[in-house]
Amino acid sequence: MPLKYQMKTEKPLHMGEQEAQQLKNIVLAPYMQLATLLIGKARHAGGNMFRHQMDTLAILIDYGYIDSVLLKASIVHDTVEDIPGFDKNMIINADPEGSEVLDLVMEVTRREDEDKRHFLQRILDSGSQKAKILKCADRISNMISLGYVTDPHFIERYCDETEFFLLPMALEIDFNMYHELINLIMTRRRYLEDGGYFDTRQK
Repeated sequence: MPLKYQMKTEKPLHMGEQEAQQLKNIVLAPYMQLATLLIGKARHAGGNMFRHQMDTLAILIDYGYIDSVLLKASIVHDTVEDIPGFDKNMIINADPEGSEVLDLVMEVTRREDEDKRHFLQRILDSGSQKAKILKCADRISNMISLGYVTDPHFIERYCDETEFFLLPMALEIDFNMYHELINLIMTRRRYLEDGGYFDTRQK
């Protein structure tokens, strides 16, 4: 198996006592406190960006990931991008792993010279394994929220983007995430089809 496809990020086959203890020992509170700065940031589908950080964390745990840097980064992954003037030192100083957490956050943060497609292509082409895992969990959360979006053009664009960039990303790192993303794309496109969106677009 090529090195690119070997799972290096910590993910036990079963959550036994040792893994449960390891998860118990991860202190997430400092990062949750930083994430509360996102409470005022509304989302297109409703809710706010703080809840989205928590959703992303829950998705990673649901898939069995117990890597401390990955989980901590998931809680603050949108802070740099969505909070104007955010002080990155707050992540660095959150705990002894803060520098590693910030490095991962910056991998999944869109740069000033990147549009959305270039941003996703960068992660697909050269992102670390943890960056790809985090981005896939983030996209699963976003695709679930898409069920509350009523703008068909936005839904179509988001589904196309997910198919083109996130499916190959997920195929590299977690087949179960890949399978969930396919199902989410299918249900969202079925919503558009049932609503007659594709028929209207072709006229």
